[in-house]
Amino acid sequence: MVDEYAHGRRDGLRLALAILAAEEAKWSALLGKSRAWRTNASREIRFKALQVAQKRVQTALNRLVASDPKAAGTELEAALGRVGL
Repeated sequence: MVDEYAHGRRDGLRLALAILAAEEAKWSALLGKSRAWRTNASREIRFKALQVAQKRVQTALNRLVASDPKAAGTELEAALGRVGL
């Protein structure tokens, strides 16, 4: 049961990383596009906040990854298989 819980936590963190990456891509396309300096400033702040959040989630995921590289590779292959890659 504990292993399933840890696996679920890792899947959740991977999902969070994917969502943050999509948001970061969306906001990076909008940086500096507005004529209003306040809008540009708020977009830069939001973009930086997304980068920081993404780094923190990646760090948390790295701490949860199994110490055995073979087990981590097997888990990654299974996750890619579910996605269809």
